[in-house]
Amino acid sequence: MWTAIAGTVFIAIGAFWLSFTALADLARRSGIAPAQAWAWPLIVDGVIVVGTVAVVALAGRRDAWYPWMLLIAGAAASVAANAIHAIVAADADVPSLLAACVAAVPPLVLLAITHLTVVLTQRFRVLPSSTARPEIAPSTEVVQLRPTPDTPEKGARKDIAALMRQRGMSNKEIASVTGVHPSTVGRWFAGTLDTPDLQNGVTP
Repeated sequence: MWTAIAGTVFIAIGAFWLSFTALADLARRSGIAPAQAWAWPLIVDGVIVVGTVAVVALAGRRDAWYPWMLLIAGAAASVAANAIHAIVAADADVPSLLAACVAAVPPLVLLAITHLTVVLTQRFRVLPSSTARPEIAPSTEVVQLRPTPDTPEKGARKDIAALMRQRGMSNKEIASVTGVHPSTVGRWFAGTLDTPDLQNGVTP
């Protein structure tokens, strides 16, 4: 996973640098002072990076349309600007269409690789928490669990499930620890199976 993330970051830096130099040169040719021309590619390609991160972070939410709009607009502006610069700066013997296609590659790669980097980073954060057994946070409460009439192993699982539910953990997290399906955990707490009762006391 670290190798994949490092590779995506390396490619993203290369794509950003190629796009940055082209857009900065186009800004200078368009009349922006050389001391300020560097800011224009940061604005254009920066929208791609920020928009991609926002799209992934807000995936599935109704307000995700706005970062999508920014991402599409930033990518379109960067591709168009890189293509225009290639047409203006390319040698006379190079076809304009070929120069534009070559110049469009860095911003498109930047768009794709930024998204891939964000997805890999999120997956890297999820994997440890999904495979590890969640720890129950310490509390000032003393929890007493009444034994259940089921088998010892099943009763112990439901006792653990009840304790974790008291700590606010989800059915999916409880199922991961107890080794049962989340729907089974849901039935435990719905009362269709014997659910262990909790009696709480406060530590002195």
